[in-house]
Amino acid sequence: MSRGVRGTGGSVARLLSAATNRHCLTSVRHPSIDGATHVTSTTSMPSLPIPLSFHTSHTLPFSTRRHLHVSAALNTDDGASSSSSSSSSASVISSSSSSHGGTGIVMLNMGGPARVSDVGPFLDRLFLDGDIVSLGALQRWLGPLMSRRRTPHIEKQYEKIGGSPIRKWTEIQGKEMCQRLDKLSPQTAPHKFYVCFRYSDPSTEEALTSLRADGIRRAIAFSQYPQFSCTTTGSSLNELWRATKRMGMESEVKWSVIDRWYEHPTFIRAAAKRIEMGLQLFPESDRSKVILLFSAHSLPHRTVNKGDPYPQEVGATVAAVMRQLNHSQRYLLAWQSQVGALPWLGPQTGEAIKGLAAQGHKHILTVPIAFTSDHIETLYEIDIEYAHVAKSAGVTHFHRSPSLNDEPLLADAMAEIVHQHLEQSQLCSHQYPFTCHACTNPICRSIVNPIQPYDKLRDQLKPDSKLVTDNPVRGM
Repeated sequence: MSRGVRGTGGSVARLLSAATNRHCLTSVRHPSIDGATHVTSTTSMPSLPIPLSFHTSHTLPFSTRRHLHVSAALNTDDGASSSSSSSSSASVISSSSSSHGGTGIVMLNMGGPARVSDVGPFLDRLFLDGDIVSLGALQRWLGPLMSRRRTPHIEKQYEKIGGSPIRKWTEIQGKEMCQRLDKLSPQTAPHKFYVCFRYSDPSTEEALTSLRADGIRRAIAFSQYPQFSCTTTGSSLNELWRATKRMGMESEVKWSVIDRWYEHPTFIRAAAKRIEMGLQLFPESDRSKVILLFSAHSLPHRTVNKGDPYPQEVGATVAAVMRQLNHSQRYLLAWQSQVGALPWLGPQTGEAIKGLAAQGHKHILTVPIAFTSDHIETLYEIDIEYAHVAKSAGVTHFHRSPSLNDEPLLADAMAEIVHQHLEQSQLCSHQYPFTCHACTNPICRSIVNPIQPYDKLRDQLKPDSKLVTDNPVRGM
């Protein structure tokens, strides 16, 4: 889940690192530019004397009420910004002709520039997000400046891959999921999906606008990241609750959350099937020699040490996939796109390729295990950058397993996950109310207007010492 700064490459890690080199001491906790993963980096910039903390929480209202049956405000002025609305409407498809009622499924992801001309607006939104790039009081000024500095370089990368296909694949996945759900759970039909991107269109506000227009009163915030990280799923959910307040929708919709699904059996089968497809790219006589190089976006140790659960959940996915494959291949888990001088999760994917080559391995299948669709991480970083690294190191057979994209088993998995969630009246995962041990952000792990009483675990245990802000909010 990440990407490095090596002169080329399209990850947010790269663009954030290069853009912030001359401005201030900033904290960067960023996802991939395409929304499939999460990254974090810290870059020291000496020219400004103002020290900025690594984690600056949004000064968002926070409630002392025990449950989140609320209709009160989330502070919209705190934090730098979020997804801006635009003229395009959120993608909404239902397998039923009914235009009102039913169940809304809000598909949360980071998004990505579909056209080269979209890169600038995408970066503007990203650099204004205090959940990812923490610039404190300078956010509104430095964010646009950093965006302008990086836009020309990132545009060249998107020219090479023809723009991000993440919206296309999300719409296909959502349509297939809803068609299955209408059959699995007719009592909660019609099921309608709403694409909800953090930094590109359709934005959070667009998704909520469509939700309101369709008369939806019951919705599920469905993270499209199988593994949870505060930098991706956490950031998207925080923005969903802020946008709900901005639009005055605190009491309009009853919410529940699907926040992780990294070991779901059908998802694991889907990932294993794609690996088997990737193995077909090698001569049959060589397949026993192929090393599976699982690759996921990296995180800095500093973020992990705060308690982010992402690394162990990625590892659990890899272990489950290898069990599904009966451990038929030798394998390694590596991490993409590290940037900056601070220590990150390792080994780095590029260094792993070089090391395997040095040992004499000539057959490598890279497996993007934390991504559910193609985006710049796969199409540019793996297919172009790492392919070059492999060739230069002497790897004669280097391939990538196909991304999940339109894999039918992925649509099956998503429908099964939502069906079970509805059938069992689940509010969220057992883990979701448990904030990271070093978390100081009051909005984290919130749910606005939940379907049942809810409190974060830290608030249940110490209700008299809840984190507060200058603008308390009921339900947060």
